[in-house]
Amino acid sequence: MMEEFKKFIMRGNVMDMAVGVIIGAAFGKIVTSFVSDIMMPPLGLLMGKVDFSNLFINLSDKPVTTLAAAKEAGAPVIAYGQFLNGVIDFLIVAFAVFLMVQQVNRLKGEPEPEAEPRKCPFCKSEIDEEATRCPHCTSELPKEA
Repeated sequence: MMEEFKKFIMRGNVMDMAVGVIIGAAFGKIVTSFVSDIMMPPLGLLMGKVDFSNLFINLSDKPVTTLAAAKEAGAPVIAYGQFLNGVIDFLIVAFAVFLMVQQVNRLKGEPEPEAEPRKCPFCKSEIDEEATRCPHCTSELPKEA
């Protein structure tokens, strides 16, 4: 059983997946830091000196002024500012993955899908693009513009 497990772990696709997960986790940390530390502070400044990470709705009757104070007091809150940061994190990661997949597909040189073959309007057989008469039913073909 250990030998089979060793073979499974050492297969190329498992190792590739492990590397992808590790790099993805590191990339996620970079994006989170970018959103929280670089992007949101100027955005908050433009929106009237708002700290997005500290936006919350207090669900208790305890008066709290910051999210940290609410957590310390054990007050239930909806931390929608952190949710907004998470949504922006996700959008940035999704856009980066989209760009990466787009470039990989471009580098692969995926062929363009072939055009639909021309069909005879009478017998529905496939015919040559330049034919003026169907070779199967001998019908005269309408001229295409």
